[in-house]
Amino acid sequence: MLELCIEGQDFVGVDNIILGKPKSQDMDILKIRLDKWLWAARFYKTRGLSADAIDAGRVEVNGERAKRSRLVQAGDRVRIRIGPYEHLVLVKAVSEKRGSASIAQSLYEEDPESKKAREAMAAHVRAMNANTGYESGRPTKKDRREIERLRRRD
Repeated sequence: MLELCIEGQDFVGVDNIILGKPKSQDMDILKIRLDKWLWAARFYKTRGLSADAIDAGRVEVNGERAKRSRLVQAGDRVRIRIGPYEHLVLVKAVSEKRGSASIAQSLYEEDPESKKAREAMAAHVRAMNANTGYESGRPTKKDRREIERLRRRD
């Protein structure tokens, strides 16, 4: 790799010379912005959605509320709340690009207790939705009349 020194700053590689990135910033690939990591790990479809979730306080890094520009690195613990579900993950790697789902899963490791709690919550949500009473869609005319008759009694 071509190394140059221009006016007291170290530069590495031709691409970095064109972009003007100092050598110290080149090593920051080990750290990445939180909103970009959440997007690359496929927790959110867009970086905008991940930034909105961070701003709303639904994302914590190492037990502290984070800003979207917070740099995450391997070893950080991230708590993510998406609807009724909560993910507690350990950052294993960082990526600036959004890849396939298998690549995204390699970026983090979910806590086993978190996974069990999330599965229990999913079962609870499914059970609550199962008791609506109208699995077949819209009530028929007969059902509607019966509902109205029951409402008049109350």
